[in-house]
Amino acid sequence: MKILKRAIIIFVLFLVVCEFILRFAFGFCDALLYRESDKYEYIAQPNQDRHRFGAYIHYNSYSQRNDEPDSTKVRVLGLGDSVIFGGTWMDQDSLASTLFSNETGMQMLNISAGSWGPDNCAAYLKEKGTFGANAMILVCSSHDAYDVMSHMPVVGIYPNYPDKQYSLAWIELIDRYLIPRVKMFCVKKTFLDPDASVVASAKGKSVIKKSMKFNPGFSQLKTIADSLHIPFSIYLHAEKSELEAGKYNEMGEMIIKWARQNNVILMQGLKNGETVDMYRDIIHFNEKGQRHLASCLESIIKNKG
Repeated sequence: MKILKRAIIIFVLFLVVCEFILRFAFGFCDALLYRESDKYEYIAQPNQDRHRFGAYIHYNSYSQRNDEPDSTKVRVLGLGDSVIFGGTWMDQDSLASTLFSNETGMQMLNISAGSWGPDNCAAYLKEKGTFGANAMILVCSSHDAYDVMSHMPVVGIYPNYPDKQYSLAWIELIDRYLIPRVKMFCVKKTFLDPDASVVASAKGKSVIKKSMKFNPGFSQLKTIADSLHIPFSIYLHAEKSELEAGKYNEMGEMIIKWARQNNVILMQGLKNGETVDMYRDIIHFNEKGQRHLASCLESIIKNKG
């Protein structure tokens, strides 16, 4: 009986220590939370300050990854998907949008989410407005040409899009990280969240089309900008496979063609210094890549000014 009691005490102490380490060293139970939207599918919940995996993550009351819009500054809308969002592992101070704001004295409003397309961005602006912006820049990749909103349920279903915190860190570790990885080895068919599916489809090749319809968000964003008489520009980020091939795929060429036909300034990452060591996977930038992206965004605004 004494041995059993001792074993129980040791086990409980082990769980307490694990809980403490997971929470305070790694940021478990402090995940970025999301909410559903019938307009733009999903977005980070407003007013969040998270510390997770060594990174600080801040969202304002408009679900933008930046401070509150500052009416005393020139504001630039930084629109896009996980490339400009940076991911939850990317510290707030290392984001291209933060670097841009600090170095120019302007304020870039980071309006983005993983796997968002131009139509998600346009839908957000139609609902929230443009915050007195003086310019708009869309950061996109080739696959965004046909990445049209599907309104597939995501929030609270996929581990990377939680709507509430776990009550215990070790439960989050098991449920969010260990069990999904076991399933990947044991189950032939896996169900990936939107951003993960893009990455998975691009391994060893370019990202495949998700729709047969060219994303209407490109034209919608241009219409919004034209109505406000502010410049709209595009930064076309290269997927790693395109960088290695030295050219954009068919979808990237479609975006370039659209921009040319509609007199939209488009900066090609392939022709402006993107290198393999700027990537943390086959699509997303690491800190060096975010630094490079900030410089490119600054160049776009400087040339438009």
